[in-house]
Amino acid sequence: MLDFIPWQAREAFRAWLGRDEARSLKESRLSIQKSPGLRIGFGGVLNDGRPVHGGAVKLLALRDALPCDERQFSVLYAVSSSLPQCAEALFKLCRARGIKILWNQNGVGYPAWAGRESERFNKPMRRLREMADFVIYQSRFCKESAHRFLGPCDVPSEILFNPVDVEKFQPASSLPSDRPLRLLAAGTHGTKDRVSHVLDTLAILRREGIDAALTVAGSFQWPNGELDFQNQIARRGVQNHVHRVARFSQADAASLYTSHHVLIHPKYMDPCPTVVLEAMACGLPIIGSASGGMPELVSEECGVLVPSKLDYDKLHTPTGEELADALKKALPGLPKMSAAARANAVSRFSIGPWVDAHRRIMEHLLK
Repeated sequence: MLDFIPWQAREAFRAWLGRDEARSLKESRLSIQKSPGLRIGFGGVLNDGRPVHGGAVKLLALRDALPCDERQFSVLYAVSSSLPQCAEALFKLCRARGIKILWNQNGVGYPAWAGRESERFNKPMRRLREMADFVIYQSRFCKESAHRFLGPCDVPSEILFNPVDVEKFQPASSLPSDRPLRLLAAGTHGTKDRVSHVLDTLAILRREGIDAALTVAGSFQWPNGELDFQNQIARRGVQNHVHRVARFSQADAASLYTSHHVLIHPKYMDPCPTVVLEAMACGLPIIGSASGGMPELVSEECGVLVPSKLDYDKLHTPTGEELADALKKALPGLPKMSAAARANAVSRFSIGPWVDAHRRIMEHLLK
């Protein structure tokens, strides 16, 4: 059944299904202790063999800046989109031992992408949020969606956008040549239309005489995605202008961004996409959907967002025509937008202030 629901829900469900919580809890009691002073545990998310990506990437910044220990800690930090195994058992154990719980709330399940599985996804998330001592919402959209689908919550909270390492992600010393116009669509592509509409954008630009090329980087989450992708390219006649990067790591990401001019991010109602923050830090203007958390992240100076309505029941991914129109509006001001995107990332999403805010919250909890 999990193969028929979106990848975000599958990843969360795998942390819940097929686990022996009683055994896990028994083992945890032997190893987990409360530490004096500030020390963070992540429930094994960073050392359980899973690749660190998506919601877990931000944990690396906390691990590198603050005291951490997976066996003796005073604060458990958990992200809703990257749950520890047997999360509820772990939360109960921490509460019993006086360990504070800090819950980072990303998106929720809603009918447009989780379908009938929405409540199955939201129910455990609702319980975990209620067990927390403090909730961090990744955007106002995250908070509003959580209140709508998880219900009201009396736990103290704050909105903190995801961070980006602006030293690692920064514009290249030498920019790519003006021709062709290099477009990038990166991340985990959860739905087919996200990719097909970007391919439509490329085909439209080329028909109108704009010398453009496209890189599509990241995994496809629909059946036979790679074969379907190649067929779509052939049907549009853009084989010589599309480059495919199936996988890329955090180490590769900066050079991937800086070899392009623009990021196209058409995902509908994305809560707080790190790929957008990384791209802006590298000086890429953003073309995307004015939905979800995107309007909170991308100002008019940093790109062009396609107007969109709020609809939890149906996805409204921008069409190729809409994305092409947005890109053509941006073209005359790309250099200025590039500088504004970098400045926006540095001033609003740098890791340093994000870590400082976490330190402040955790120290307050421990008092």
